[in-house]
Formats: sequence, C-alpha cells, structure tokens
Amino acid sequence: MLHDSAAPRIQVLVVDDSAVVRQVMQAVLSQESDMEVTVAADPIIALHKMKQIRPHVIILDLEMPQMDGLTFLRKVMAEDPIPTLICSSVAGRGTVAAIRALEEGAIGIVTKPKLGVGNFLHESAVMLIDTVRSAASARMRRRTSLAAPPLERKTAGSKTNAASAASKEERIVVIGASTGGTEALAQILGALPEESPGIVIVQHMPEQFTAAFAKWLDANCAIQVKEAADGDRVKSGWAFVAPGNRHSTIRRVSGHLTIQVKDGPLVSRHRPSVNALFRSVAQAAGDSALGVILTGMGDDGAEGLFEMRAAGAFTIAQNEASCVVFGMPKEAIRRGAADKVLALEAIPAAVASFGMHGKKLL
Repeated sequence: MLHDSAAPRIQVLVVDDSAVVRQVMQAVLSQESDMEVTVAADPIIALHKMKQIRPHVIILDLEMPQMDGLTFLRKVMAEDPIPTLICSSVAGRGTVAAIRALEEGAIGIVTKPKLGVGNFLHESAVMLIDTVRSAASARMRRRTSLAAPPLERKTAGSKTNAASAASKEERIVVIGASTGGTEALAQILGALPEESPGIVIVQHMPEQFTAAFAKWLDANCAIQVKEAADGDRVKSGWAFVAPGNRHSTIRRVSGHLTIQVKDGPLVSRHRPSVNALFRSVAQAAGDSALGVILTGMGDDGAEGLFEMRAAGAFTIAQNEASCVVFGMPKEAIRRGAADKVLALEAIPAAVASFGMHGKKLL
C-alpha cells in the first residue's frame, strides 16, 4: 500500500518485556513507509519515552515487571487517552485479561508472536499492519465502562406469542465491525430485549479471543451470546460471534438459516470477513435480513451490504459522529449500500423493531 511520504509518520510504541515480540513488531511495522516504531521493555521505560515523543498507537503487553499492563493502560486512559492495542497470548488467562483491557479502554487485540520474524506469516503481517493503521485513525473518548447495564433475563416459564415467534425465526440480523466495534456491540446487544431476532456478528478479532468476547457479552446481555460453531442454527434470542481466523457464512438447510464456519483465504484483507458473511446472507435470506455495518477502518462489508440491499434486505450504517473509526460505514454509504445512517444509540431500537415488525416500520 502506497502512502504520502510527506505525511507525518504513525508513531508506534511497543511495550513488551519479550525481546522476541519487540523484535518482530519493530521489524514488521518498520517496513511500512508511514510508520516509525519505538520499543520499551516495561511501562516505566515507556512512560519516559512517551514524554519525548507522544505515540499515535501503543501495542501493550499485559504481564510485565515493575508495572502491569492494565495499570499502565488505566493511567494512559485517565491522563491522555491514546489508541491502545493489547498484545496477548491465546492462553486462557491471556484471553480473559485482554477482554478486561477492552473494558478499560483498549480498542483492539493482536496476537503475541511465538517465533521470530522469519516465521511471522505474511497474512499475520497484513492484519497487524492494518490493525495498527486503523488504531492510528481512532477517535478516543474518555469513557466510564464498556457496556450498558445488563437487562434481566426472563424466567424459564415466560412465554412469547407463538405466531410472533414463528415470524421472528425467519428473520436474521447480521452485524459487521472492526476497530471500536467491541464497545459498539456491547452497547447494542446490551440494550436488546430477550425476544430479539437471531443475530450473527463478525468482529475483527484474533482466534481464541472471540470466544472470550462472546462469553463476556453473554454475561452482560439479556439475549444469549456464544461463539458460532459450524452447523449452529440462527434463532431468536441468540447472537453468534464469528470465530477468529475462520469465515462465517449463512446458508439455508432444510428451510432453516444455518451458520457455516470454514477456512479460506483472506477476504477484503480479513478472516473472518464481513463481506463473506453479508454476501451469503444476501443469497440465503434476501428481504428477511437486516444488515448493520459499524465502526472500523477499510471497506470490509461495504460491497456485501450493497448486495444485501439489492436482494431486498434493510441496511444500516453507523453515523460518523458515533464511530471510533468512520471507515467501513463511510465506504458503505459512498457505495449506496445503506438504507439508513443511524447514531449508535439508535441502532438497538431499529434491531428490536425489525424483530417485531420486519422492514415495514424501519
């Protein structure tokens, strides 16, 4: 990707006590003409270097000597919010800590490389570089917490109208998001009633972390949330988060909308890809679908949302004012893919209305 050599470089600060991680990050990112990388072995050194040059993006380890990453992150977010990506291992404790960091203000997660530069896969480099660029364009806001207060789940004995439930089962909501999407999804899903239509989500996030993210959402929502598995049937009251590093698509099996989780090359520079999900929904669900594209950099999802609209689905793009990065929605709007452009806080009501009435009241 070409960049204007006269434009200011993205200043990236890598804070990690692993020499291998520092070496890989510096080697991969420094190859980009628009990036300049500084490294620090711990947060104390990082704070000293930040006084000399304020970074545009911080890549942060969580387990370090002298000061742990969460303490450092809280300090940065309280004093001078800087877009921060968590560099975490995929071990169980690492995934939980990374999700906690998202609550504290981090805007994304990158996987900690296990080996040296020579073993860093090209696809991994592409996604790392794109994630850093996206973070650099993020608009940071001081915030209190990640999610809205959870709604009470209904008791097992509660009932819904059978006719209404049958019509809801025919509807599907698909949501695509990238940088800033974890907070946006928490706000949307946290505000939805239990009787919501079935939802399938692509959030650009590495492998393993999507399961922890889904589990966290489930604990904070009235609806049920899980990481999607191949063969899951889309059903009302449930949201499915596409697994990291695999594509999730929708197909109709025996009359039911079913999730297919599969391997494959990057689509629109991502895996999972919003475009892959949206295109499959255009074919499988047509006008029984609602497509929503949220904050994120690049154009993943724009073409797929256009195909959904052409197939009769209703489509929504998040507005610029409420986006952390107004890239994916902007591109969708530019291509004429969005029926409506809504602020983040208005999207839950649109999803709930679609679940109750279909497209007619949107």
